[in-house]
Amino acid sequence: MLVHSVYFWLNPALTQEQHAAFRQGLESLQGIETLRFFHVGLPTDSDRPVVERSYTFALVTCFEDKSGLDTYQVHPLHLAFLDQYKENWERLQVFDCE
Repeated sequence: MLVHSVYFWLNPALTQEQHAAFRQGLESLQGIETLRFFHVGLPTDSDRPVVERSYTFALVTCFEDKSGLDTYQVHPLHLAFLDQYKENWERLQVFDCE
């Protein structure tokens, strides 16, 4: 199993409508056939100091193996998402683990 987690810090000037559109864009990635698990989330309401809460959206996906992630990376839905929304974030952090 390979877990691919992506954290987005969106441009603070974006409107609520743009946030909603961005989330819909993330949700569109769910159609990629190599996904075994898919979740889009927001920071929790935790007051624990060890919890990172400065990001805007989190995307957590799982694949059977690296080839599933490789397929995802070049999939037309993923490429369309990147093309349409890459200007919306000011920071992006990716974590992959096996």
